[in-house]
Amino acid sequence: MNGCTKFDYYRFILVLSLFSILFSHLPSISTAATRTDLQKFQRSIIDYRWQLNPKFKKIKRAKTSYIIVHTSELGLNMTLKVISKGKRLSSGGRTHGGHTHYVIARDGRTYRMLDNTIQADHAGRSMWNGETDLSRISIGIELVGYHYSPITMHQYRSIGALIDILQGVYGLGDRAVLTHSQVAYGFPNRWFKKNHRGRKRCAKNFIRANAGLGPTWTYDPDVNARRLAADPQLAEVFYGRRKLQAKAGEANIISKSNTAWSIAGEDYDRRTTVYKLPNGHIYTGDRISDKIGWGRIPPKTIVLLNQDTGIELTRDVGPIKTIPVGRTAWSLAGNAYNRKTTIYFLPSGRIKYGSMISNWDDLPVKTKIIIGYRGPFKIHKDRTAYRIAGVKYRDRKTIYFLPTQKLLAGNNIKNFNRLPSGTLVFLPIS
Repeated sequence: MNGCTKFDYYRFILVLSLFSILFSHLPSISTAATRTDLQKFQRSIIDYRWQLNPKFKKIKRAKTSYIIVHTSELGLNMTLKVISKGKRLSSGGRTHGGHTHYVIARDGRTYRMLDNTIQADHAGRSMWNGETDLSRISIGIELVGYHYSPITMHQYRSIGALIDILQGVYGLGDRAVLTHSQVAYGFPNRWFKKNHRGRKRCAKNFIRANAGLGPTWTYDPDVNARRLAADPQLAEVFYGRRKLQAKAGEANIISKSNTAWSIAGEDYDRRTTVYKLPNGHIYTGDRISDKIGWGRIPPKTIVLLNQDTGIELTRDVGPIKTIPVGRTAWSLAGNAYNRKTTIYFLPSGRIKYGSMISNWDDLPVKTKIIIGYRGPFKIHKDRTAYRIAGVKYRDRKTIYFLPTQKLLAGNNIKNFNRLPSGTLVFLPIS
């Protein structure tokens, strides 16, 4: 086992067993997992430590004071790759991985990425109650998904069980469970004149009660002590009376109330952050200042984080979008991913409507997507493309799926008289 010594592994199992015995004598709590549930969950954890980058330097953690919850801002495969192997830095270099202890997929599968006793590089520049560099004293849990998309109940059940176990092992209460967006802080920038919250937005959509967690902090201790300036949006989410929840369909789209900062935090000007303007132009974060200006980004611009493998991933061919490595149905369709008007064309040739999709993270690479469509309408000798689509049969928004499994927009078809019988036509919804 590359992630830890056998001694460390068996010590954890022993402590877990002792905790299970102790747990069996405690009064049952309706929101907590049973002892059997915890044991079953522990056996189901997938050991991924063998994938850890051999260049990662293992440092023993002296104590454990917190559990920090993250959202990965990626799909499962890229999350596992980045956390185990490393990620690109704004300087152009790369890290050596080891970025969290656990990853929880959207179906609840849980991966152990690093031994509990090793310091994971997950919290970065962080502070809570005057204590800094929380990676030294915390365990990190990464939930696959985005801070503007819902966390699944499968994930809540798994993270609830995992937190129960870790709390028992390290003697932690519910107030020791925090999100990365709560503890991260940034240096002064164009939005803030002093050190401030808001450097990260991840897990701001984490609903504690869904994980069986009880009362937590009602204020930010570092803001109250004036060590940091508050981030208005995050302060409302975590400590406001209304418990503001971001609208999932708008949270990664620029608007009057949603700035590049409120979406991306410190990653707003990174070259791994991509801005897709309404006119189709695409810029990485490091080019916005020169090309547009931060105060002139138009509304409805889409912001995509962690586009580590390049800007080409974000390019679409007209209304036809393709899932490449590193992206998901959610990053392409948002909360429309499971609507019946979102249509998927799988590499196998099978067609699925969004209403048939239960998880936006389990679609294969090279799946093509059209959003806001009805159909199919089948072409045969008595039913031509013109009879189906009218004057818009040649339009770029009218989509044809040929029996050869080729997907074409109407403006890319040269001879409609040669369209084979059985071709399917999809029409945009007005």
